[in-house]
Amino acid sequence: MKHRTLVLAAAICVLTMPAIAEDSSTPYAGQQTRIIKALSSEDINELLEGEGMGMAKAAELNGYPGPLHVLTLATELGLTEEQLQKVTAVHDQMSAAAKPLGAELVEHERVLDQLFAQGKITSDRLRSETAAIGELQGRLRLVHLAAHLETRALLDSDQIARYERHRGYQEPSTPTHQHHGEPLTEPLR
Repeated sequence: MKHRTLVLAAAICVLTMPAIAEDSSTPYAGQQTRIIKALSSEDINELLEGEGMGMAKAAELNGYPGPLHVLTLATELGLTEEQLQKVTAVHDQMSAAAKPLGAELVEHERVLDQLFAQGKITSDRLRSETAAIGELQGRLRLVHLAAHLETRALLDSDQIARYERHRGYQEPSTPTHQHHGEPLTEPLR
């Protein structure tokens, strides 16, 4: 009986080892065929379309709604016509600023990828391309975070609370937590 159990356990281990090894040792398998290795086609499309790609989570998850999501939830939030127009303007300005930055970022990633692919990378080029990419990522993130800041200023506290509930950040029975630059009851130490 023990022999049978050991054989069965060994067989299970042998059968599951390739799956475990595949998951942990080759996380980039298949990505070598990407046009730009560091970016998926979805990443490229989102950058070119001016989408947030999670760049504004610091705002979004701390009570500063994003303009696109506010527009999507306009009815549920009870936006006035004036609010709708202003949030639309914030979104349009954000998109107009983000798209060219995203395109520039994609281009720098393409150049960096090609320098490596062609074996032409040098320390100086590596330094300049990564510096440009970092600077563009910072500017792009600023565009998205600033849009959240502007959008929040257009909403009242009830609309923000409803936004958080609809986005799943707050349970319906949970009281609104302190944020949005409201004064704390105790000073931070």
